[in-house]
Amino acid sequence: MMLEAVARALRGMCRGKLLVAVSGGIDSIALLHACVEVARREGADVSVGHVDHGLRSDESDQDASFVAALARELGVPGYCRRVDPHLLREDSSSRSRPTLQEAARTQRYGALYDMAREAGCQQIATAHNLDDQVETVLLRLFRGTGPDGLGGIPERSPDGVVIRPLLRVSRAEIARYVAEKELSWREDSSNAKLTYSRNRLRLRWLPGLADDFNPQLLRAIGNLADAQQQDSEWIESLVSQQAAIRFTEEKGWMTIRGGDWQELPEALARRLMLRILRQCGGSRDASRVHIVRMLDFVRSGRPGTHIELPGGVRMVCDREGVRMGPLAKEQTPAHGPGGGVLSAC
Repeated sequence: MMLEAVARALRGMCRGKLLVAVSGGIDSIALLHACVEVARREGADVSVGHVDHGLRSDESDQDASFVAALARELGVPGYCRRVDPHLLREDSSSRSRPTLQEAARTQRYGALYDMAREAGCQQIATAHNLDDQVETVLLRLFRGTGPDGLGGIPERSPDGVVIRPLLRVSRAEIARYVAEKELSWREDSSNAKLTYSRNRLRLRWLPGLADDFNPQLLRAIGNLADAQQQDSEWIESLVSQQAAIRFTEEKGWMTIRGGDWQELPEALARRLMLRILRQCGGSRDASRVHIVRMLDFVRSGRPGTHIELPGGVRMVCDREGVRMGPLAKEQTPAHGPGGGVLSAC
């Protein structure tokens, strides 16, 4: 299963170059060995990229040394970047400050893209697997999510650079592959800490759910994520068509056009509100309540009124219609009171 999954992901990469993200953990070690084996067969080149977040002191240094030694052993180029997620949090306002995990993820992908450019690699492979997919879907469900959230982790990034060959491969299958190959890996001590919700779900809840309800639980939820991703891709194409008709940028503000919002299907109208909120950078802390409030305002807002939204964004209604842009003191939309112009959101 491991080699088939990787071969499927690397198909068509003849003479291409792939950067494999390797933390040193069992999943990324398995991915690296499978990629090297398949790439040599396909005529592709593999490089190793390791990101040191500096969050586990000596363990982080040992991980980096382990990965560097493995790259030399396999005869592939190795690259390493050290990042500091704390700096990203310090440089952000309290309103937009990411969690430590979010900051680490942002810096990790930034470092991987940098290493891929340095190595001349067209794609980056990460070791997200079926268990990761299931954990992500369930955590989103427990915390509250819309249909798109049930799609979980995509197989490819929007730009097509990042690929995740193991999303349909379970952690148990990975462990069998590693045992058969007699591979060594590094154990992240934080994976056993029950202070993290993902660890509690993985260690306490998923085994019991599989035993009590469905031995194929991972596969069932993985199939749900696949189906939802496909549905979302089709729905988003319809949203894009409507957005092109209804949203325009006008003198630094997004103008919302169309007087038939009452006639639109509710699901489509809400997705359009989420789309424009994302375009204006305000979706990070948005909830269903904000989306419903926006839609009500578009449908029935009175001239001279406005609403404030997460991310420092506001919607304004004037005689020209409804506009959306950044919330800033002493500044108003182009056709609103005062005639000021804001930078594009």
